[in-house]
Amino acid sequence: MPASTSVSVTTAAAAAGALWACSGAFVTPGAGTSKSPSVGLRGAAQTEAPAPQAGALPCLAAGAGAVLMLGAGSRRRTVTSTSSRAFESEMGVTMPLKYWDPLGMSTDGDEETFRRRRVAEIKNGRVAMWACMGYIAPEYFRWPGYCSPSKGIAFEDLPNGVAALGKMPAEGWAQIGIFIAFIELFPGRQEQDRIPGDLPGFGKLGLPVFARKCDTVGSRRGLDAELNNGRLAMIAITGMVTQNLYFGETGPAMWGAGAFEGELGVQAPVGFWDPLGLAADGDADTFRRRRGVELKHGRICMLACVGYIIPEYVRWPGYLSPEQGIKFADVPHGIAAVSKVPIEGWLQIGLFIG
Repeated sequence: MPASTSVSVTTAAAAAGALWACSGAFVTPGAGTSKSPSVGLRGAAQTEAPAPQAGALPCLAAGAGAVLMLGAGSRRRTVTSTSSRAFESEMGVTMPLKYWDPLGMSTDGDEETFRRRRVAEIKNGRVAMWACMGYIAPEYFRWPGYCSPSKGIAFEDLPNGVAALGKMPAEGWAQIGIFIAFIELFPGRQEQDRIPGDLPGFGKLGLPVFARKCDTVGSRRGLDAELNNGRLAMIAITGMVTQNLYFGETGPAMWGAGAFEGELGVQAPVGFWDPLGLAADGDADTFRRRRGVELKHGRICMLACVGYIIPEYVRWPGYLSPEQGIKFADVPHGIAAVSKVPIEGWLQIGLFIG
């Protein structure tokens, strides 16, 4: 049960309990306290309402407070639900996740805050995409010449990945900082009359070739793709930096690949799949044993999947156990069949497997 539903039920129960506990406070006093009837506005005889007993007032307050809490909770859920739908038509709302806000940061419905965060998301996504390419390209290509002629540091002397942070001269970092500041202040500034990410010096997708104002309708597919690719790139660069720091490498070794990259099953997009690093020791005998177990389990699972589907449409004719009168059609499907097969049947299965 969702937390909001649980709170509502609890509050409603508290209100009902308070009203029930105080029901005695609303009983009309005895006959000795009765008074003569009075005349109403329309001339009808009315009986004067009795004054509540002293214990009624706290109970009335408790019941009314619980009801007000219930109403406030219901209103709060309505506002939250409405505000969360306020941005469902924005860019990046695509299948399968649609509007993706797992932390509920946009539930307040504040458009200015949403715009500021969307600008930051697009910018960080573009930087992350460049960073991912920056991790891959230097493994195959380096700029010719020197990064610092005065210190004799060539571009090919700089290590790839995180290790480059300590090798870059301070003058190089100063040039990078000045260049980023220039981009932020002039061609890469975000103007209020443009959609998030549509920069005057770059245009849509952050590229100079699209330096005109963005057509949000005609470019919707590309803008959605950029947002989603940027989100993926932010996750990817986080993984790359983590792997780089853990293994101290930036090439194939960063992914834990080793002596078995040429084995069967090594294919795109995962490549050599060993997330737990079981083959990191390079032991060929251990790898062969585990590969044999992997293949056997895979074949059993494929047959098991077929075995879950076929009995829904066809069963063997005749008897599973003629002595006990159990037909194949009488054996239930799935896990329930485990307790229905006679012990002799399990012995036969065990002998067949062995």
